[in-house]
Amino acid sequence: MKRALILSGGWEGHHPSEIDGIFKQILLGEGYDVDICKTLHSIHTNYPLKDYQLIIPNWTMGQIPYDSLCALLEAVQEGAGVAGIHGGMGDAFRNETEYQYMVGGQFVAHPGGQEVDYTVLIQDKEHVITKDINDFEIQSELYYMQIDPAIQILASTPVGSIQMPVAWTKTYGRGSVFYCSVGHKPEDLTNKDCYNLIKNGFLWAASKE
Repeated sequence: MKRALILSGGWEGHHPSEIDGIFKQILLGEGYDVDICKTLHSIHTNYPLKDYQLIIPNWTMGQIPYDSLCALLEAVQEGAGVAGIHGGMGDAFRNETEYQYMVGGQFVAHPGGQEVDYTVLIQDKEHVITKDINDFEIQSELYYMQIDPAIQILASTPVGSIQMPVAWTKTYGRGSVFYCSVGHKPEDLTNKDCYNLIKNGFLWAASKE
């Protein structure tokens, strides 16, 4: 049985419990056994991280104990996939630079506030994650992020004179990393192309390809 672990909590403004439910339904539909962990203390004691094909941080801000952070990073370095969206992954554990390096980016601002209209442009149309995904419009919170120049950009959006990455992949040790900055509210995932982008990203991260 394929297994996935969702780390759920942090700032309630990103509706972690509702997002958990969407993620769980995606993964159950793909044949995964899904566990949801709602504490950051001794994660590796209660959940053997190396037994999971996919780990999904869904924990905006917060602080993670050092032993749990080390266990998470080690599990990904040794081959577990890690994937997530918006602040649940891209604005978690602000003090932990090694975590940010693993993710490939960190939230710094949301131009225009929490509800702006923007277009997500698929940049890499040949990747297995994006090959069937169309450009799409979304009304949500736009993330301006610090990024690792080593990421493989899958999708972006215009912000002033630059293209801000919206979705990307990278590797961390032997682990595959997928991130999408869309997802401020559960309704964002009702957009078909956004939903499929996230689903494909999860499955890719877990596949070790």
